[in-house]
Amino acid sequence: MLKLLVIEDHALVREGLLQTLRGPDTVVVGAQNADEALAILDASADMDLVLLDLMLPGMNGMGLLVVMRKRFPAVPVVVISALDDAETVRRAIKAGASGFVPKASNSVSLLEALNRVLAGEIYLPQSCQDVAPTGTRGMMERRGLTVSQNRVLELLSQGRTNRQIGDLLGLTEGTVKIHVSAIFKVLNVNNRTQAMLVASKGRVRI
Repeated sequence: MLKLLVIEDHALVREGLLQTLRGPDTVVVGAQNADEALAILDASADMDLVLLDLMLPGMNGMGLLVVMRKRFPAVPVVVISALDDAETVRRAIKAGASGFVPKASNSVSLLEALNRVLAGEIYLPQSCQDVAPTGTRGMMERRGLTVSQNRVLELLSQGRTNRQIGDLLGLTEGTVKIHVSAIFKVLNVNNRTQAMLVASKGRVRI
């Protein structure tokens, strides 16, 4: 069962998104501000993805994105906004968003974005591809490490054990082992020490 959180302060827009995303195997909940969203995330360790509007009352979406990346690093966030200029998109991706969808997009584009992010990719609309940070764009082009694998590698580079990585990212130890094995294959290394050396030399952006 897929579980999504929509953070949008306009009731009509929020209800429209909930209706679009809801399905037999998908549970969607809504929040109208940062406080509600964080309370839901605190109570829902199994949230699969967050859809975030930038124009929120109180703490704005960009500020909330930074907080979510620190407190819930394993949950991907897709920004949806009427502000879709290059600088806004760049800031969102740099702050840790896994995707950006302009509010002018149709439901087909939105669903494609969510599916690709859930598969571990970074999603940007075609018109915004050139604003992706170099490391992110390179990762997409070379089909190297996924977003989840990069997060695991970052913690692995800090000397964390599989169990510690799992606890921090909300993953089982078995899932972490799968990610670590995939990282070894992509980096063409045989152990954690070699993977840490590759990462520390900057040959992989994390």
